[in-house]
Amino acid sequence: MRRFLRPGHDPVRERLKRDLFQFNKTVEHGFPHQPSALGYSPFLHLMAIGTRSGAIKLYGAPGVEFMGLHEENNTVMQIHFIPDQCQLVTLLDDNSLHLWSLKQHSGASELREEHRFTLKGPPGSPPSATQITAVLPHSSREVLYLGTESGSIFVVELPSFRVLEDRTITSEAVLQRVPEDYCNRRSCELVEALREHPKNPDQILIGYSRGLIVLWDLQNNKVTHHFLGSQQLENLYWQRDGSKFISCHYDGSYTQWPVSSDNRQPEPLENIVPYGPFPCKAISKIYWQTTKNGLPYIIFQGGMPRASYGDRHSISVVHGSQQTAFDFTSRVIDFFIIFSSEPTAEFDDPSAMVVLAEEELVVIDLKSAGWPAVHPPYLASLHCSAITCSHHVSNIPLKLWERIISAGSKQNVHYSNMPWPIDGGTNIAPDPPQRDLLLTGHEDGTVRFWDASGVCLHLLYKLSTVRVFLTDADPNDNMNTLGEDEWPPLRKVGTFDPYSDDPRLGIQKIYLCKYSGYLAVAGTAGQVLVMELNDEDAEHVVDHAEADLLQDQEGYRWKGHEKLKTRDGPVRFEAGFQPFVLVQCQPPAVVTSLALHSEWKLVAFGTSHGFGLFDHQQKRLVFVKCTLHPSDQLALEGPLSRVKSLKKSLRQSFRRIRRSRVSSRKRRGGGGNASEVQEANAKFDQDALQEMELAPVQRKIEARSAEDSFTGFVRTLYFADTFLRDSSRHCPSLWAGTNGGTVYAFCLRVPPAERRMDEPVRAEQAKEIQLMHRAPVVGILVLDGRSTPLPEPLEVAHDLSKSPDMQGSHQLLVVSEEQFKVFTLPKVSSKLKLKLTALEGCRVRKVTVANFGSCKTDDYSENDLAVLTNLGDIQIISLPFLKLQIRYPCIRKEDVSGIASCVFTKYGQGFYLISPSEFERFSLSTKWLVEPRCIVDMPEVSSNNHVRTRSGMENAARKS
Repeated sequence: MRRFLRPGHDPVRERLKRDLFQFNKTVEHGFPHQPSALGYSPFLHLMAIGTRSGAIKLYGAPGVEFMGLHEENNTVMQIHFIPDQCQLVTLLDDNSLHLWSLKQHSGASELREEHRFTLKGPPGSPPSATQITAVLPHSSREVLYLGTESGSIFVVELPSFRVLEDRTITSEAVLQRVPEDYCNRRSCELVEALREHPKNPDQILIGYSRGLIVLWDLQNNKVTHHFLGSQQLENLYWQRDGSKFISCHYDGSYTQWPVSSDNRQPEPLENIVPYGPFPCKAISKIYWQTTKNGLPYIIFQGGMPRASYGDRHSISVVHGSQQTAFDFTSRVIDFFIIFSSEPTAEFDDPSAMVVLAEEELVVIDLKSAGWPAVHPPYLASLHCSAITCSHHVSNIPLKLWERIISAGSKQNVHYSNMPWPIDGGTNIAPDPPQRDLLLTGHEDGTVRFWDASGVCLHLLYKLSTVRVFLTDADPNDNMNTLGEDEWPPLRKVGTFDPYSDDPRLGIQKIYLCKYSGYLAVAGTAGQVLVMELNDEDAEHVVDHAEADLLQDQEGYRWKGHEKLKTRDGPVRFEAGFQPFVLVQCQPPAVVTSLALHSEWKLVAFGTSHGFGLFDHQQKRLVFVKCTLHPSDQLALEGPLSRVKSLKKSLRQSFRRIRRSRVSSRKRRGGGGNASEVQEANAKFDQDALQEMELAPVQRKIEARSAEDSFTGFVRTLYFADTFLRDSSRHCPSLWAGTNGGTVYAFCLRVPPAERRMDEPVRAEQAKEIQLMHRAPVVGILVLDGRSTPLPEPLEVAHDLSKSPDMQGSHQLLVVSEEQFKVFTLPKVSSKLKLKLTALEGCRVRKVTVANFGSCKTDDYSENDLAVLTNLGDIQIISLPFLKLQIRYPCIRKEDVSGIASCVFTKYGQGFYLISPSEFERFSLSTKWLVEPRCIVDMPEVSSNNHVRTRSGMENAARKS
């Protein structure tokens, strides 16, 4: 009768669930997707980045991060900090202005939107009359000057955004003081630049696109000087003492203009085309920085010869006889120079150049010889090569951590030792409780090791697998080498390089053992590399082995890509992880699953054709198992093959529909004439459409046919020391789950340590389980006598886990896309199941065991399953009773790539890609929470009113 009783409400369990589970999206790691604007506050030492989706992100010292989101989701065009304030103004592409403030809240700082405003012209005026092109926050902190397409400049009061109409500077008023012959020849057109006089706040420099520049007196509302340029104007920059300014132009030239105290007509001091005499691209921005030694830094964007270098994205730095054109691999959005901002300082003395490119942030040290790049502590370009997979490892031992950092430091010798120059704010978040690694595999055959312990995702070490193989590119090629007489003096900077020499190099699976230092990496062309950590450079031969997964079966012919060619003889490797054996799967299909057991020295790998086991100590193949079904011809075509048949997949889809129609008619009794059959088919189509639209919570799950393609695709591999043959003796075992709902179990005989090199590892198939519904198997887990998941290899040996209970009976949990099922071992009889798809209408995409600790006490924690579904929901399911604890919406169901990229951690956190360059970090645990918590202290302002406030943000990501 127990199954007819409704489970009652357990208040104790509900209270415990509140102490264990809580969903938070905490921080975004990586580089903002599609950046569109850049701003910097020399007062706060904070940098702001705006994006095309309307996000605004502030960065300071490592750990100081703020985020806001405009409700309109429009592109951020410009960002301007209010001088000497914790405020900034953003201009969007819908011509709206937004005022943001850093405010104190709960002991930390928070970014809040205070006001929004759209400039409106008089009735009947065209949109260009108020289309904002230039913004100048005045040093008085009371007004904004807004230049427009019509040539007029509006004055807006802060913080109310009230237009001060009596202070509007019209183009007609400006033209009254300009010579008539110039007025007749050219109109003012749009306002290109507005710059306040560095020594006299009552004067502003106005630059119009046609080349006219005027110095406007705000007190007397008149032009004091006008400068007649002959070329289309791009930008303006004042020299520090206010005696001169620089204008840069569309023809690739820049001009230096003197500003005299009298009203004489000024003539340009010099007009320079840096990369002339041939036609050049526009110089869109320029800095003129003074130094103590007298030689200025002239820094400008663009200006390259159009014919030969028109496609380059460059910023040139000139200092005396030294000149370098920094060449970026993606479009430059904007840049700024960090220099002395003290009002009493006589010289600029620039220290760093910060460049926001479309795909990365690059900082150049201008103090050190050679102007090297600075290694960024955040805003890492995760997608410097496209991310193909990721793997998280929690609680890294200190010794391994230090060895990885040591290997990475040897790679970073070409970076500057300069401290990070953007150092505003204070990080008040607690120190991370443990050391965590996030490993990302990339399309170019590299694996990057990221410090994922805290808010800043910091690159520790980069591993390349390319040296093992013969590719078109020589790894010793240096793209930065320049001839002595080469002109322009281009130098490539940045790490973004989206082009892969060979798509077969792509990394598909990663497995790191944190106790032994062994690393297994598998790729697109069936390559499996086993590596170990070496603190020194080494040169050695990589052993090769081949695994024929088809086992010479007749009738199969691989139509996909060829395997990668390997290098003969010894290969030199840098300090770090160095491969010592390569297992090549045949056919060379994508490796779909990987498992490493460092205690037994075994590595298991699977593809769409089968799986195999390799002994990497003896460097010997133990066995291979072909899982290919006779109808799996599609599995032989490969992901890079051009012969994959769309017609075939469509045909199979229609066959499935036809089978389901026939089976439904048979259940209804069948029969009837042709019109009845046609009517039944039409009704079936209508019902199917309603089913898709309404997404009911219950539906009938029909068994999949064995003829469906890719049934042999190996989805998961799992090592376990458990009871497989009888209940009295446990033994090592390997489990494999396929796309067709089949689970294979192999009993392994691993010789003891003293005879490990003398006797071979033996394997024998012990079980084969076929799930009735034939849904893909996405996870396999063995629970010990205490219903606890078996510990990781070597975890017990390092006293980091209790020994598994080998006295009680073990249980096998098989997770398919549609249900969870518990079997007893060794009999493999069904004990318990949870039909997720039938009840919830969703399918399992990712599953892992996570440990959840109570936020109220350190004495209680429990292991549960964290499950991600195809709807983007995350469900927490208890072990071993498979009870749904809680459900959280996490990822949009339309975001297929985000769902596919999700990776869980061991302690209830997770990462998924919200764009090609950004990971969203989330937490399911109340105890393990990594989020920004910082404060910005506003320095004292040298004025009549000394201001000292605090403001900032805990987690503005929640606003979005």
